[in-house]
Amino acid sequence: MKSNIYIGSMVCLMACLFTACNDEFLERYPLDEVSNETFWNTENDLATYNNTLYHMALNDNEVPIMMAHHEGFNSLAWSYYFQDEFADNLAPRHERHLFFQQVRAGRQIVPNDAQWFGYSGWNFVRAINIGLENYGKAAISDEARNKYVGEARLFRGWFYAEKVQKFGDVPWVEQELNIDDEQLFAARTPREEAMDNVLADLEFATTHIPNDWGDGNEPGRLNRWAALAVMARVCLFEGTWRKYHGGSNPEMWLRKAADAAKEIMDNGPYAVYNTGDTENDYNAYHRILDLSGNPEVMVWRRYQLGIYTNHVQSYFSYTGGATRSLVEDYLAADGLPISLSPLYQGDATIEDVFVNRDPRLRQTILHPDDTEKYKYHVNDGREYPRIVGMPGGYTTTTGYHIIKHYNADDMIGKAYNTAETPGIILRYGEVLLNYAEAMAELGEITQADLDMSINLLRDRVGMPHLDLNPPMDPRYADDGISPLLVEIRRERRVELFLEGFRYNDLKRWKQGKKLESPDMGIRWTPEAEARYAGAAIQTSVDPDNGNTYIDVYKGTDWENPVFDEGKHYLWPLPLDDLAQNPQLEQNPGYN
Repeated sequence: MKSNIYIGSMVCLMACLFTACNDEFLERYPLDEVSNETFWNTENDLATYNNTLYHMALNDNEVPIMMAHHEGFNSLAWSYYFQDEFADNLAPRHERHLFFQQVRAGRQIVPNDAQWFGYSGWNFVRAINIGLENYGKAAISDEARNKYVGEARLFRGWFYAEKVQKFGDVPWVEQELNIDDEQLFAARTPREEAMDNVLADLEFATTHIPNDWGDGNEPGRLNRWAALAVMARVCLFEGTWRKYHGGSNPEMWLRKAADAAKEIMDNGPYAVYNTGDTENDYNAYHRILDLSGNPEVMVWRRYQLGIYTNHVQSYFSYTGGATRSLVEDYLAADGLPISLSPLYQGDATIEDVFVNRDPRLRQTILHPDDTEKYKYHVNDGREYPRIVGMPGGYTTTTGYHIIKHYNADDMIGKAYNTAETPGIILRYGEVLLNYAEAMAELGEITQADLDMSINLLRDRVGMPHLDLNPPMDPRYADDGISPLLVEIRRERRVELFLEGFRYNDLKRWKQGKKLESPDMGIRWTPEAEARYAGAAIQTSVDPDNGNTYIDVYKGTDWENPVFDEGKHYLWPLPLDDLAQNPQLEQNPGYN
């Protein structure tokens, strides 16, 4: 975001304010320096201070809420592209993505200090609380002041919600902490109490942040619609978590999620991006550098040469490739699961997989015939797919290359770490999915609700509409949910693939046992062995159909993934934090 990027000088301001002296000696302050006592005067001062919060949120590891792609080399892992590696959508084998593999396989260790996207970033909360304690000093109207209070509270609520999702109970802090504060060594706040505080922050934000900051939003500050989208996301997580894991009043949280999403749908300025090109619209805007004017993109991060850049396109191969599990979740062209549709042509070859399928599949996974269309990999002249062990080009562990976000033009002719691939932080499509799921979980969904949400996404790709009574996919008959919820969850997996949602979705649905299924790739036949000469893979036979498939982790430490229901829905706290604060307690199962 512009307000995230063009604020390097703010670091100096932060240093001054955070260390401002409280010495009242003669109550005289330097006239040539910024101090806490002299800074908080105008609306511009508050805006300038909050710019610093945007700057801190650029750290997608320490503050993983507005996740896009970390700067330069660190985009090798700190990007929302790679979050699906924690789940069953991707199958990485690269050593730089070892942490993803550990979590995916249930082999996560208790760290000494914070893991990636882990128990860190608390300086962000301190910065927020310093602002909240000082905004009242400005001689401006409450209406003007509360825009920035709301902005800060949105950041705080969003940050804490993410920490609760990973760790459960958290140390809730509402004031600036200094080195001698007793609260530094307080116990964790119980989850439900912390989430009540999160909700209060988000509700304040959604009632005081303006609909439009007048900055053009290309990109710009987080507006009220963004706050509502965050609220819908957070409340859907909490409502479904409490419904499936146990907890008080899940219906209230689901209602908040539905209402926040519906407010955007009814009154917001957003729409599904749809030009009528069913073969390209789904991935078209994920593959360009400038998202200005796109009606579906609510919040995004801009990267610009010489200011802030990444290298994320060159790390696509680190994902390993999409899994068979993901690919088989795409419906057939008649709107039926492949387990029920007569149109499904099977998977004897990779080309067969794409026949008569939801067009999003071919706009997500590389069809061999589309290699030139996508300039994959930077027009190197090789035939794709290519599998680990084959020489040259990009290779996958599964045979399923990902092209949903692929933009060769952001690599061709560019030096290392100078790419400008943008990051979509919030988009309207997620809002629609959140609304449909919340209404379904409440047991109140109607055909009109489906038509104004999921069916708009299906219209973009020319797929048949979802109705209230779809057939049960036999593969999900044992999940304990209705056929309609099966289809809503499938739609979410398909539409939001590689956007960072799958792992959290499985956790909140209490479907962690799905992570015990091995990650498979394309079907392996004698013809495939000849076609992919040199591939270094292991295979296994699927007992359900008797066919042989690439088995990505066979023969490795991750061959038999485990998911402990009493342990793995939460992450462990670092040993260093436990040692520094004896009142912190480790999460169950990690002692």
